[in-house]
Amino acid sequence: MSSIAIGGDDAAVELKRVVSEFLQQQGYDVVDYSRSPGDGGNAYPDIAFLVAQAIKADKHDRGILICGTGIGMSIVANKVPGIRAALCHDTYSAQRARKSNNAQIITLGARVLGPELAKTIIGAWLAAEFEGGRSAPKVAKITHYEQTALKE
Repeated sequence: MSSIAIGGDDAAVELKRVVSEFLQQQGYDVVDYSRSPGDGGNAYPDIAFLVAQAIKADKHDRGILICGTGIGMSIVANKVPGIRAALCHDTYSAQRARKSNNAQIITLGARVLGPELAKTIIGAWLAAEFEGGRSAPKVAKITHYEQTALKE
């Protein structure tokens, strides 16, 4: 059974619940890194960082982050070295995020997507695998530039 890390802020409570149930029905072990809504610790930067760190540490196979638009979660997760998080609002982008960019995390916008579309996008992303091939050197360049920036 694959393990999926999930996290959502106060804007994502309902969609995160729907997504978690969907993943569990598909046989995934879901670990929620969200905090209780309204407890002051549910800010999207904190949650995105926790999930990205857990993915980097190989605690989970993949991660899903949800906030109002998905933008903030994507920005924060991509600050963690070695992480490739992709904001996706359609199935094609979700597939390409995995197949071409080997994205370990997908981010979604709860104020942008309905629950059925979110489940379809996640299903497409989970079914996709990194193709390597022509994309492998590009992903290697991403890693190279990331390492170069970290040295500066």
